[in-house]
Amino acid sequence: MKVLHVISSGGMYGAEAVILNLSRTLKERGHSCTLGVFSNSANPNLQLHESATREGIESHLIPCKGQIDWTVTASLRELATRVGADVVHAHGYKADVYVYLALRGTGTALVSTCHNWLKAGLLVSAYGVADRLVLRRYARVVAVSDEVKQRLLKAGVREEKIRMVCNGIDLRPFDHALPVLREELAANDCPIVGLIGRLSREKGVDIFLRAAARVLMEVPSARFVVVGEGPDRDKLELLIDALGIRKSVSMLGRRDDMPSVYASLGVMVSSSRQEGLPMAILEGMASGLPLVASAVGDVPTVVLDGRTGLLTGAEDVDALARGIVRLLQDSARREQLGAAARQLVEEKFSAERMTTDYLRVYEEAIASGGKTR
Repeated sequence: MKVLHVISSGGMYGAEAVILNLSRTLKERGHSCTLGVFSNSANPNLQLHESATREGIESHLIPCKGQIDWTVTASLRELATRVGADVVHAHGYKADVYVYLALRGTGTALVSTCHNWLKAGLLVSAYGVADRLVLRRYARVVAVSDEVKQRLLKAGVREEKIRMVCNGIDLRPFDHALPVLREELAANDCPIVGLIGRLSREKGVDIFLRAAARVLMEVPSARFVVVGEGPDRDKLELLIDALGIRKSVSMLGRRDDMPSVYASLGVMVSSSRQEGLPMAILEGMASGLPLVASAVGDVPTVVLDGRTGLLTGAEDVDALARGIVRLLQDSARREQLGAAARQLVEEKFSAERMTTDYLRVYEEAIASGGKTR
């Protein structure tokens, strides 16, 4: 089977990790995978293209000038024809719209994955309106969580077209990673607590920082790291200074050595206000990390309270801080939760399982004749 993945990437986040994991595993099973990555004039974000190329996964840049560029449709048609795609798999609202406009009526099987279709602003934007309309015409639409599925149903996507596929990861890179941050931060004897995610309001990085300030009152040796980029960076830097915790917090930006970042942590935190099922959590669990996470979206399906981590209410700074302190002060508990987290990912969230599920979706989309009615 020949699959063309198309995405307008915002950086190396969950959707990008899914594409790499899926492409890697499909290739190992003898299928062909090609990436089409938008090179947006305002913000190219070529990390996915570069990572895929380094791994020997065929990837092509698709120039896109501004929010509307009709040359993109011609580029997509040409690329899909050249690689002989049996399935074109769109990831994200911009890719959804352009792929549909480029390939409608061609008989090509169209599949979309809605990785985190939760942003209120998107739902009323021009792209959001267009996305809701075109997704109804895709052969299959994949939701990564039940919350995303419910939003798709409300948007008018027929239930018989929706398939649930949980994210999966390649466990191998996390098996023998080196804890590089300990030397970088001169924190060999200090516990490091980390949050990995986009610097935007729904990820609740501000909640994490407020909790960090409270944790430091009880565990002053703790170090905190935030890995990721996003629109709220300046606000968060100001908050760090306002809280007086600059010496204990490092904003690391984007990293290309994530397995080593996870290996450096003692505790991982997810303080999101909204979520589907974030790849960062699965990657942290694959690294054997105990988690303290807000119980939003599908997070409670993997962070099992008292078994693979600790759950708190959304936006509950005090509970988040208490959970972090509890784990920092109990190494045996950290090890127990981390081992159980790793076992759960091995059993239910491997890239192999995800790939099997997607192959079934692709086969259904092809069997439907690529109809986009």
